[in-house]
Amino acid sequence: MPFYVHAQDKPGVADQLLEFSEEHWSYMDRFDGRLILRGPTLSDDGEDHTGSVHVVDLADRAAAERFATEEPFWRAGLYQEFTADRVVVLRHEPVADAPYTLVTAQWPARPRTPGDAEQWLPGAEPDGRLSFVAVLVDDDQESTTGVVAAVRALPDEARSLLQPLAHRLAGGPTPLTARRWQRGGRN
Repeated sequence: MPFYVHAQDKPGVADQLLEFSEEHWSYMDRFDGRLILRGPTLSDDGEDHTGSVHVVDLADRAAAERFATEEPFWRAGLYQEFTADRVVVLRHEPVADAPYTLVTAQWPARPRTPGDAEQWLPGAEPDGRLSFVAVLVDDDQESTTGVVAAVRALPDEARSLLQPLAHRLAGGPTPLTARRWQRGGRN
């Protein structure tokens, strides 16, 4: 089952991230066949690493939390917090070397109607800017709790592309967070 794992950097750890980068890569290599999406979040100017995003297929929540807490940056104390949320992946078509915005929203648990989110996505002519879209759900997949998307657009445009889905699933207007993101991995 896929989980969205997001870890936020502590301020001022850029040099230490470089120091532990090979350990981080070696750790991620162990999950290579199960990583659906991965890469760092970046500062507004794209210069600084601000966190790490992984969507990874794992057995259960306990495995997702182990994935986060055994990660070398976490063990070195470089992250200030992490979240691990179960997701239903709606679209996964990331393009290499394209600038992205990671758009997220969270809301109180709301009953889920299977297929509701899927109906929102354009069918025959999908918008290519929505490279990755997933709905955050509770562990039983009975309620939605948020959404995450990697969008090939600047933050304002990226938010506007995802807003209809977030509003539909949340049952009304919900604030969206947008931050720069880039596709990660050794290759």
